[in-house]
Amino acid sequence: MKHVQLMIKPASSNCNLRCSYCFYEDECKNREVHSYGFMKEEVLETVVRKALDAAELSCTFGFQGGEPTLAGLDFFRTLIRYVQQYKKAETKVNFCLQTNGTLLNEEWGDFLKEHHFLVGISLDGTKDIHDKNRRDGSGKETFQRILKNARMLMKKGVDVNILCVLTKQSAKKITSIYTYLKKEGFYYHQYIPCLDPLGEERGQHPWSLTPEAYERALKDLFDLWFEDIRKGCMVSVREFDNWLSVLKGYPPESCAQTGRCSMQNIVEANGDIFPCDFYVLDEHRIGNIQDKEFQFFEGVPTEKPFFQEGMKRGEECKACKWYPLCRGGCKRDYTEDGRNYFCSAYCGFFAYAIERMEWIARYLM
Repeated sequence: MKHVQLMIKPASSNCNLRCSYCFYEDECKNREVHSYGFMKEEVLETVVRKALDAAELSCTFGFQGGEPTLAGLDFFRTLIRYVQQYKKAETKVNFCLQTNGTLLNEEWGDFLKEHHFLVGISLDGTKDIHDKNRRDGSGKETFQRILKNARMLMKKGVDVNILCVLTKQSAKKITSIYTYLKKEGFYYHQYIPCLDPLGEERGQHPWSLTPEAYERALKDLFDLWFEDIRKGCMVSVREFDNWLSVLKGYPPESCAQTGRCSMQNIVEANGDIFPCDFYVLDEHRIGNIQDKEFQFFEGVPTEKPFFQEGMKRGEECKACKWYPLCRGGCKRDYTEDGRNYFCSAYCGFFAYAIERMEWIARYLM
């Protein structure tokens, strides 16, 4: 394989925060084993060895949770040691870490800088919005701790992305959130639509993102972003970056915008492999990294039911003028009637922004 990408959960579902909308906590309630504990060194070694054996040009080791930093800095130092042991000279290795940021310190910062980690910090914009949903196990607010540590990473020169979960609450305040993040010096943003629990009717929680709120937020966010571009201030908003890539004829990097589910190689702490972070469920287990016969595969194994289902899109998509851009969206957002829950939001947004998007794609990218 030319490129191998992994997303490893070294602490499984263990986390020091109790976020009200946590999709992974909800997933774990829907499987036999809630938490697989912490990844053992022999499992880590096998992950690194098999991934680097399969990779030719590049290999990306990503880490998320739960909260991956609970595994400890020594776990990540061991990772580096095994990468150095098994890496081929021609293979480029990348590292990324998604974290709530509460456990970081100067020692962590130096390590992440030294090994060129791209760090995604979960920060839901402004203090009032963030602390509404993202509190620790004792019920204490977390915003100030996370902001302090994010600033520390930036000062050390670590590449930082802000991961902002978009709820119904934060969608209403997207202008103040975007403006605040920019003021703090964060120019790489991801606005991630909040997921409702598995099997529930959408929109039943205070934080549930509705199509109406999402459409309004996308439009307001685009206006702010477009005006910054006109002024020469370049802010990366992942969703817009992907749609612009599609307009330019390039493939999107976000799996939600590819028109099908692809193999994300999610590695749980015990070595079990799953296709997608939104489906780390018993019925979707691919295998275990320790199995002798397990090997990473290239492309999409369309013979497996998960990927067959992941290629299906709503009936409306066939005739929709916006399908070449949105590609039907993420499978997790599909309702029982076979329609993307946010379909109306995307249609409204593209009609609103397409002329300016095409202008950017033509003249500025």
